[in-house]
Amino acid sequence: MKDKQLYMIGNAHLDPVWLWQWQEGFQETKATFRSALDRMGESEDFIFTSSSAAMYEWVENNDPGMFEEIKQRVKEGRWHIVGGWWIQPDCNIPSGESFVRQGLYGQRYFKEKLGVTAKVGYNVDSFGHNSMLPQILKKSGMDYYIMMRPMPNEKALPGRLFWWQSDDGSKVLTFRIMYEYLSWGKDLEKHVRRCLGEFKEPVNDLMLFYGVGNHGGGPTKENISSIRRLNGEPDLPKLVFATPDRYFHDMENKGLEFPVVHDDLQHHASGCYAAHSGVKQWNRQAENKLAAAEKYSALASWVTGQPYPKEFDRAWKNVLFNQFHDILAGTSLEPAYQDAAYLYGEAMAIADRSLNYAVQSISWNIGIEQDERTTPIVVFNPHAWQSRVNVELEVGGIKPSAVLLDDQGNAIPFQTVKSQAAARGRFRLSIMADLPSMGYRVYKLLKESDSVKAVGEPVKAGDHTLENSRFRLKFDPATGCIKSLYDKKAEHEVFKGEGARPVVLEDTSDTWSHDVLHFNKAVGSFRAKKVHRVEHGPVKSVIRVVSEYGSSKLIQDFAMYPDKDQIDVQVTVDWREEFKMLKLVFPMNVVFSKQTYEIPYGTIEREHNGEEEPGQSWVDFTGLIPDKNTIHGLSLMNDAKYSYSIHNKELALTVLRSPIYAHHVPYEPDPDGHYSFIDQGIQRFQYTLLPHEGTWEDAGVVRCAAEINCKPTAIIESYHEGKLPQSDSYVNVDKDNIVISAIKKAEDNDDLIIRCYETSKKATTAEIQLPKWARSVRASFKPSEIKTFRIPRNADLPVKETNMLEWDES
Repeated sequence: MKDKQLYMIGNAHLDPVWLWQWQEGFQETKATFRSALDRMGESEDFIFTSSSAAMYEWVENNDPGMFEEIKQRVKEGRWHIVGGWWIQPDCNIPSGESFVRQGLYGQRYFKEKLGVTAKVGYNVDSFGHNSMLPQILKKSGMDYYIMMRPMPNEKALPGRLFWWQSDDGSKVLTFRIMYEYLSWGKDLEKHVRRCLGEFKEPVNDLMLFYGVGNHGGGPTKENISSIRRLNGEPDLPKLVFATPDRYFHDMENKGLEFPVVHDDLQHHASGCYAAHSGVKQWNRQAENKLAAAEKYSALASWVTGQPYPKEFDRAWKNVLFNQFHDILAGTSLEPAYQDAAYLYGEAMAIADRSLNYAVQSISWNIGIEQDERTTPIVVFNPHAWQSRVNVELEVGGIKPSAVLLDDQGNAIPFQTVKSQAAARGRFRLSIMADLPSMGYRVYKLLKESDSVKAVGEPVKAGDHTLENSRFRLKFDPATGCIKSLYDKKAEHEVFKGEGARPVVLEDTSDTWSHDVLHFNKAVGSFRAKKVHRVEHGPVKSVIRVVSEYGSSKLIQDFAMYPDKDQIDVQVTVDWREEFKMLKLVFPMNVVFSKQTYEIPYGTIEREHNGEEEPGQSWVDFTGLIPDKNTIHGLSLMNDAKYSYSIHNKELALTVLRSPIYAHHVPYEPDPDGHYSFIDQGIQRFQYTLLPHEGTWEDAGVVRCAAEINCKPTAIIESYHEGKLPQSDSYVNVDKDNIVISAIKKAEDNDDLIIRCYETSKKATTAEIQLPKWARSVRASFKPSEIKTFRIPRNADLPVKETNMLEWDES
């Protein structure tokens, strides 16, 4: 066995939050780091490996002396930094931009504070890994990756060591940990011997991770002494104290051929995609608020000189910390989610405040003529494409003869809907706004008019039917489900059976749903109590379906527009069930289908085998219309959920599940015990149905989903002189499949950083334009490629492509 080698990786997996709150994780971080330093003082050959910049920031702020010791050990090469991210996050649920920020803030922290950057990505306990990570890792300075879940019983892989490849061709050499990322604190002989069967020619070298973990602890004296003893055993491999960097470098230098895996790495703990609706929704909201706030803060700094906020780094660090795999997955104890709410709240408050400063600095500089009959409204588009979207805001003093005008003085459709205030004199204005790309438009509410008449005709709408030029939507008043969704243009019935059908399923699994892949045992369904029209006007008509099951209530408001090919559904759930799951089911009426899921900065096609699957804001089901041989599909989008399933032709959105907080098998709950269950009470979210001819790419689903999740900002303004026009655009891109996802100030100067990605898996050359500054970027994208550009404030300097850390590739 001495021709084989085990690289012994001393580490301490630290869950800063799990079955304890962050304050306990904070203390355990210091205790673990102290122990590792003490082991180094006792053993000159001992090496410690550690990740997660957030924990180093804790130590830096709370024990500067120990931080200086760590810095010295890093300089010596005995304290090794891996995983150049802020934390070890859930690797399915965060947005693509969140994964970029994990590296941006993590790697820059390690470089500034410790003088190093990580070369090895490191997520040893995350519950699955999306297939865009190789590209994000590579462009964040990491060429290697270490993971453990899914384990061999959950996903077969061609070996412990393999190339993991993204759609753009980026590859990272990846190692799947054997058995566990930790050990007990005693002799390691059993830990070593169980790995002997893992050696497979020609790979005669493997990594073995040791050290007490989860609640921290790290390598013990007995661990270290047993490694020395075991190294003398003739029937065991050579054991060496090592780092993951050394292992990967040694393996590459052997010149071996490693297999390539081009796939996501799933499934482990598939109940985590839906557990705890609150933290999932806060995460989505915070990501989108920060994206919009950064875009307009960066642009306002160039347009009006409004100072760019310094608080964005704190806001992002809060969000990134909450993306830790046991927080965002919904598997921590209940008080941890109050802590998470505080962090998300601070992040969203920073984003709201920053966005308000930015848009009001722009709107205050727009020239708006004085007319005391009107109320000016400025609507800002957070997306770099022309957008036609429903915008609502609270206003006062609307008369029956009121008219809404655009910036050219043309009357446009509007209506008043139920105000959020239960008071006289307040109204909620609903308009369909046509917005310039990454810009704004001024609208004027003429409070009453005799000469100008309101315009627009509503859709046909009764208590059970909505119909516009494209769709006819019918509800069954007995069940409350969609009885028919008919696409008049395609002459096709979208659903084969009742759509938007709320199904209650048995779910007695623990918080993770360990070893559960399917949730398919129906135990009941909601029944309609009332189906009736609640809004009707030239902008939209709405049918409300009120349903009940047991002690729970479900309200769905279905909105149809005269000239938009989508149906928006506002959902309110008051959930009072335990050990049950709620899905909304849509039976699809096509054959030869394919199923596409949005993943962070990309997409993936998966089988329709009924397994619970992670996805971002949309999933699409497209196939051939029976007997017509034409392509038709449905995109299902939402602003808060991440869990889907497709069984044969049934597409389902998992709304919620209600296990016990932090219930981990094999613990058996006491049938007579008192427990706190997840997702009890009221929650609200939106989903959207986008039936389409042709493919999802043709239908523009990526843009539509982005509009649902990151909505326009509307400001009520006043009359004033200004240098800015009443409609303007700051950024646009000439190809529909290139999406600008982030615009921010550079970390090190006043340059603009623009990040964009290709959405349709096709090579594309595109031009990004900033017309106000006569700047443009022309670039070629590989399929699914993410690109980051630096636009200097100084117009004499060229635009450059940079990496995700905002450092030149050179």
